[in-house]
Amino acid sequence: MDDIKRNDLISIVVPCYNEELALPLFIEEIQKTEKSMQEKYLVDFEYIFVDDGSKDNTASCLKSMAQNNPKIKYIIFSRNFGKESAMYAGLDKCKGDFAVVMDADLQDPPSMLEEMYQKVTSGEYDCAAARRVTRKGEPPIRSLFARIFYKLINKISQTEIVDGARDFRMMSRKMVDAILSMSEYNRFSKGIFSWVGFRTYWLEYENTERIAGETKWSFYKLLVYSLDGIIAFSTAPLAISSLMGILFCFVSLIFIFIIIFKTLMFGDPVPGYPSLVCIIFLLSGVQLLCVGIQGQYISKTYMETKKRPIYIEREGNIDD
Repeated sequence: MDDIKRNDLISIVVPCYNEELALPLFIEEIQKTEKSMQEKYLVDFEYIFVDDGSKDNTASCLKSMAQNNPKIKYIIFSRNFGKESAMYAGLDKCKGDFAVVMDADLQDPPSMLEEMYQKVTSGEYDCAAARRVTRKGEPPIRSLFARIFYKLINKISQTEIVDGARDFRMMSRKMVDAILSMSEYNRFSKGIFSWVGFRTYWLEYENTERIAGETKWSFYKLLVYSLDGIIAFSTAPLAISSLMGILFCFVSLIFIFIIIFKTLMFGDPVPGYPSLVCIIFLLSGVQLLCVGIQGQYISKTYMETKKRPIYIEREGNIDD
């Protein structure tokens, strides 16, 4: 491995939300990997923790750790902006030759960093990313909807999103800069990582449980997140709403001709209040669905045109 002893700086970006219990365990575990990689490859680490408006003592914990370790940097948001904003902030502030995005709950094993580094320094890949091959420990309904989401978005989007892909990855400086150039307010990083391109090596691993604390992703939040991803990387829902409009216009014309024919030929008065009510409800529902789809795209466009900052920093110890 002597050929990759290059004194590289690796930036570890860690979004945090209510992770005071996990942080001490995380830093203890990742420092073992840091020590091992320093001995083998002469690399150096910097840690950038982003407190995404936590309600517990995460901020105090980060400040305490930073006093004891000069490599630990932190950004504390003015409020909760979401994990996407936290990842962007960390990448925006990092100075490393390579950047790693990973969670503090140790569901992203630090032991994988060495293999990631080997891949991105081989000259063959710009990114090494983790992909779960099992969803052990997840509720069955969540796993089912996750699989449906990946199948759906890969059918309707030109941007391929690998099933089981995690945000956990090591990226070259060039890829990080490309991601930062996409300063959109409505962010879906899994799609952005794929959209910017670059050569990615996928490392497969089995799902691991959180080391401490509770998951911040409820089923509803994951559902909203998946819808954001579909809207961000596909216009297929707009096309579907248009096709539904055309289809129902065509069907209505057929029914008009049938009614006219039956009335002229058989004098059929076409009774049926219940069926009429059902048809009205059906068409009204389809119309509201189509308007809702268009409204989602318009709302995202509206938020982008406001040009609001992706995050607001309350305090931190990183010099620009």
